[in-house]
Amino acid sequence: MRAFVSRPAISGTGKIVWLAILAAAAAFLFIAGGLDADNIGYFLPKRLAKILAIAVSAWCIGYTAVTFQTITCNRILTPSVMGLDTLYLFIQTVVICFFGSGKLEMMSGYGNFLLSVAIMTGASGLLFLLLFGKMRRSVYFLLLAGLVAGALFQSLATFMQVMMDPNEFLFLQGKMFASFNNINTGLLGLCILICLAVIVLTWRDCRQYDVLALGPEQAISLGISYRAAILKSLIVTAVLVSVSTALTGPVTFLGILVANLARQLTGSFRHSRIIACSVLLGCLFLTTGQWLTERVFQFSTTVSVIINFIGGLYFIFLILKDGKT
Repeated sequence: MRAFVSRPAISGTGKIVWLAILAAAAAFLFIAGGLDADNIGYFLPKRLAKILAIAVSAWCIGYTAVTFQTITCNRILTPSVMGLDTLYLFIQTVVICFFGSGKLEMMSGYGNFLLSVAIMTGASGLLFLLLFGKMRRSVYFLLLAGLVAGALFQSLATFMQVMMDPNEFLFLQGKMFASFNNINTGLLGLCILICLAVIVLTWRDCRQYDVLALGPEQAISLGISYRAAILKSLIVTAVLVSVSTALTGPVTFLGILVANLARQLTGSFRHSRIIACSVLLGCLFLTTGQWLTERVFQFSTTVSVIINFIGGLYFIFLILKDGKT
């Protein structure tokens, strides 16, 4: 009788390698598609800038989604729940409403970016003070405060948009959806430098997140400085979310999609593997979405619409799955 030998399952590292190959193949097909000797000088620099912007956005969204879910001990939450995306749109709306689109266009480089980073980081610091002030509260109070603040910013932004001049609103509408078609290359270089600095400052934190995933009581008992870890995580989250949002625009459901798929694919508690898988999934999804936007839909839609549609369906699936369990 012939013995049946089961094939060993692909390890977590092997899955990450395969994801890296798929992401690299998708990037190569996106860059090389349709190039010839006549148009390579025009299209190649633009496509390379888009791929770099996709890599920056995938890193920012993938890293912040995984770490935020860890510190909140909840798999269906992302930094957008705290209202950081709506705060960014509120800042853009306020500038256009009171100063006009010309002022925002003048600030579209470093001025607008630094203003957004400063305000969003300050908002995260304020939420941290509310969380760990004299009356210590749970992380769920932070989430509730973020939800209320996000709803407030959205309502105020909508109110100002209704009163806005239609031409000014058309300019603002370009900031409301993620797009990789008009990348500010000067801002792209600054964003890459910020991401590299964050990687240097946080590359040792993955083991700390492995412990934080056990819960606050267990993390404290194992010697983790819980307040310092949460504060650092919130500040890094605010900076990276503002980098991604200011560079390309908000993509609400991408974080939920890549973080949960990464946890399922790796099947590991090690955040180094989960974050790597999440970033590679983000690169793959954003590159594929941009290819569909340009080659299939002929720029009739944006990549954020495609990602949010798929991510929204997956979010509903997660809610129904958790409800059954």
